[in-house]
Amino acid sequence: MKAVQSERIILGIDPGTTVTGYGLISVSGKSPSLITLGIIDLRKKEDHFRKIRTIFEQTLELIDRYHPDEFAIEAPFFGKNVQSMLKLGRAQGAAISAALYRDLPVFEYAPRMIKMSITGQGQASKEQVASMLKTILSFSSESMVLDATDALGAALCHFYQSNKPVAAKEYRNWDDFVKKNSGRVKQ
Repeated sequence: MKAVQSERIILGIDPGTTVTGYGLISVSGKSPSLITLGIIDLRKKEDHFRKIRTIFEQTLELIDRYHPDEFAIEAPFFGKNVQSMLKLGRAQGAAISAALYRDLPVFEYAPRMIKMSITGQGQASKEQVASMLKTILSFSSESMVLDATDALGAALCHFYQSNKPVAAKEYRNWDDFVKKNSGRVKQ
């Protein structure tokens, strides 16, 4: 079974070219708690490349301020507009590059997986995810930005996925066990 670090910080990112959300959780044993969540607002920037730079710089700033141990990011969903997909992929790449620049392990989760791990429904709405996160992490906010809760969802999804028990090895017979565990068997 893989040992999971008992105290750690997870940074979640929901990449976007207009608004990029972020959420940080602290995990002590099996209990996650909210550190912070918010957005990187890119609406006032007109140049797409400046937006990418801002995502990179602001993600680095979050990493340097909170010192996360792991980085979870929401994978882009597939749409029909190829230009939008390219821009979204660049935003995701900028955030991932910042994490890699600081040597953080990166984990990517599909939106459906995040929704499923938080609400139990892969088709849950952003509002349902936000509501469930408020309950799980015991926080309230009147003016919740859904990009921020989506990012928080990525972080919590990673926590849940990394705490799943690893399936035991399967053995056909005693000889198979000995062969697969030669270091554990004394002659």
